[in-house]
This record gives sequence, structure tokens and C-alpha cells, in this order.
Amino acid sequence: MEGLSESHKKVLVLGAGMVSAPLVEWLHREKDVSITVCSQVKEEADRLAQQYAGVDSVYLDVHESTGHLQELCGKADVVVSLLPYSLHGMIARYCVAERTHMVTASYLNDEISALHEEARANGVTIMNEVGLDPGIDHLLALECIHEVQEKGAVVESFVSYCGGLPAPEHSNNALRYKFSWSPRGVLLNTLSAAKYLSQGQIVEISGGGELMSNPRSLDFLPGFALEGFPNRDSTKYGSLYGLGRDVHTLLRGTIRYKGFSESIKPMQLLGLIDPEPNALLHPSGPDVTWRQLVTHLLGMSDTSIFYENLKQKLVERLGDVDGIESLGLLDETPVVKLHSPLDTLSHYLSKRLAFERDERDLVVLRHEVGIRWPDGRREERGINFVVYGQPQGHSAMAMTVGKPAAIAAKMILDGEIQERGVLLPFTPDIYRPMLQRLRSEGLTATETSRWLN
Repeated sequence: MEGLSESHKKVLVLGAGMVSAPLVEWLHREKDVSITVCSQVKEEADRLAQQYAGVDSVYLDVHESTGHLQELCGKADVVVSLLPYSLHGMIARYCVAERTHMVTASYLNDEISALHEEARANGVTIMNEVGLDPGIDHLLALECIHEVQEKGAVVESFVSYCGGLPAPEHSNNALRYKFSWSPRGVLLNTLSAAKYLSQGQIVEISGGGELMSNPRSLDFLPGFALEGFPNRDSTKYGSLYGLGRDVHTLLRGTIRYKGFSESIKPMQLLGLIDPEPNALLHPSGPDVTWRQLVTHLLGMSDTSIFYENLKQKLVERLGDVDGIESLGLLDETPVVKLHSPLDTLSHYLSKRLAFERDERDLVVLRHEVGIRWPDGRREERGINFVVYGQPQGHSAMAMTVGKPAAIAAKMILDGEIQERGVLLPFTPDIYRPMLQRLRSEGLTATETSRWLN
């Protein structure tokens, strides 16, 4: 990194999928930044390079050519990884070894946390959680929390929901949902365990599907039919956000349209979201149709059963099967077999429920902050962040993940972020300039306030 001409800083972008274009576009405006985009889908990287003059594209399969990956990391000043979460640890190790800074929009994991001391010793900043969720949710939460704490108030409750959705006019399917990237994570999360704090009590939801049983009706935007469910372990945000002992309710959750959890439940019960391999789905095995697969998952050997009889059996076992039927999962269409039901269904839905070119998506983020002021008065503050995608342009999800990651990368390049080691965007010197720049991009939140006594 030493000895580079000051005029051009080099950014390496790993991944050229949905989120990459707004990130590249934002960095491309800066005349002193040169950008290289890597992807294992050569056409995706080439498309970005053609769209933005001076951007280079490189074909790279990170699994196969790790030497090439390390070499590319070594040539960059900052690496922005938009690859799947599971690959960030490996990339972070190369960045630390090569003394190159790194930015990700994903949750910080233990593998990266473990690199903190080595990164600091090597003068490297690894900035995590600068996307939408995690990312913009932190920035907006901490701006509010720190502001009221500085005035002597305490935060008694913090409830937050976030989700990416199709715009309402494009939500006409059983899941009321469309996939702007791999559905695998979305489906797998419905089986997650969750833990949150409610009125001083820790509530635990066990994994395996219980999460979909009690979605909460969300009415903060009365014109929308929204539901929400808790997301993993919310309790740790008490210490992460510096809320202290006064907080009695703490929940972070996911937003979907009403009807999502109801349609997911039969799929879970049937075993369609099972991540374990199934012999029937071995790629080199005999052909199988969706109807045969469903019959098999029901435990029935007679795959030539009449349609109405099969439907009757499904209703007895699962209750409502309209969703499964309307998504084509009882049709005689051939299955693209990918070992496990989860991966097979993910692949199918990624095609069946993809956004069309003229459709737009929507991002909704909501914070509810319960505040007790020194004079004993209690206030409930609402923060709403709602962004629509541009038909045939950037999706809302891409803008709200890509732009904060780009802004963080530029702050590191410019020496605005001086701290080294493994970081989260939790301090005012980081979140304030980030929010200011997002606002100048039109990504703004609105606030409401009501007094409870």
C-alpha cells in the first residue's frame, strides 16, 4: 500500500450481483478512485465495467483460486466484500495479511472478530455491518439513542423491524414476497430460533419453525398489511447499543406482508425447507416432478395418486395448502434437483418469484424507542425509513445496502476513519457523516413522537 501515488486509491469489489451497481456508481463519482469488480459470473462483472467507464472487471472463483484472490486483495487499498456471509472470514484473513482495509455489509462473525488484534497491529480497518440491516438500522438507532442519553434521558424499550418486500402492487403471490437475491437465507431464517426481552422477561422461541406460529401484526404504517417476527438474538443489543440496565424490552425483527408466515408453515411441515440431503433429489438420480416430490415427502409410496386425493391428504396433514398449490408445487413439472429440499425449493422460487424488469421493490425499517425523561415523562419515538426501488433502475435493497458500504469504504480511503482493527459503525464520528451522506442521496427517515403520560 505504501508508495502508491496519492491521486488514485484502488477499491476491489468482490461480487457483482444485485447490490453492487449502486456501490460502484457511488464510488465511480469520485475521480481519485479506481475500481476493479470481481465475480464468478463474468457477464455480471463485465456489465458493471461497461456501464461505468474506467471500471475493470475480473473473473474470479474465490473457492478455486485463493492465490489469485490474495494477490488481488494485496493490490487494493480497500476491499468491499459483497459475497456470501460464509466467505468473509477467508477474505478478511487475506486483507489482514496484505495490510489492506476491508468493508462488508454483513453481520460481524466470530471468525472476523478473532482477527482484531492482528488487524490493529497491521494497521488495517475491517468495517462490518454497513448495509441496510445490519447497517442503516444501527446508524438511525444510535443517532436517536445517543441524542436522548446526552440530554439525560434513558431508553426503556427498543423495538425494531426491517424487511425488503415487493412493492404492494407486485405482491400478488402466496408468499406476498419476491426474491431480489438467493432465497435460501430467507427460507432458512423461517426455521431459526429467536430470543428477545419483553417487559423484563427473556422470551425464547425454539428453532424448527415455531417462529412462523405467532407473527405480530404491525400497524405503524396503517396503509400496509404488515407482520413481523423476531430475528435471532435481540438481547445482545442492550450492551451493543449501550442501553444499560434501564431497558426492559428489546426486540429486533423481520417485516413481511401479512400471509407470509401462513404460507411458509405448510412448506415447513412438509419438509420443503429441510437443508439435509434427500436421496430423491440427487442431481444424477432419476427425474422427479414436484407432485412426485410432495407425494414422497408426505410419506406415500403411490406417486400416481389422483390430484384431488393428494390434495385431500395434504389438507389433512397441513391444513391450508392453497399456497403450495398456487406456487406450482403440485404440478407435474420437472424438479431441478439440488440435493436438499431447501436448495431445490430456493432455486425454483428464485425463478418463479423473481422481480420482472418493470417491477419495483420496497424497503421498510421501523424503530420504536421508549424514552423516560429526567422529569418522569415518557415518550415513544418512531423512526420510519421507507425506500422504493426504481423500475428498470436500482432496487431499494441494492441502494440501501450498496450506498452505505460505498460511503464507509470512501471514509476509510480518505482517512476519515482512523481507527484500526475490527469495527462496527457505532460511534458518532462514523455514523453521523454516514447518515449525512445518505440523506444527501435522498435516503431519509421520518420521525414521529407521542407522549404517554
